[in-house]
Amino acid sequence: MKELFLLRGLPGAGKTTLAQSLGGKHLEADMYFMNDGVYEFDASKLREAHSWCRKETFRSMATNLERIVISNTFTQEWEMKDYYELGNLYGYKIYSLIVENRHGESEDTNTHKVPSETIKNMRERFQIKL
Repeated sequence: MKELFLLRGLPGAGKTTLAQSLGGKHLEADMYFMNDGVYEFDASKLREAHSWCRKETFRSMATNLERIVISNTFTQEWEMKDYYELGNLYGYKIYSLIVENRHGESEDTNTHKVPSETIKNMRERFQIKL
């Protein structure tokens, strides 16, 4: 059975760590900003980063990989739409998991140094479909 995991959550929640523990092909928009092992975020290229992530997901599905794990913030439902469409097209069972920071780390210590105010804004717009 082919599986697609969409890991959602605020920066510092542990999405990347969980993704790595699930195995399979792991993709996230932040990978676009890696340069020789160094994370170099550029907000002006965020749209390109998400486009890259979708294209890499498409390529992975086209080769029928059994497990693909996408870890992005996905604060809004529409941000997952393309992944659901691709997953359904290629016959993947799709899981959407919300990852929460319950491991005691401060939001100020997130790996990508996202400012607290930005995280606060993301938390306020985080959508949950019940």
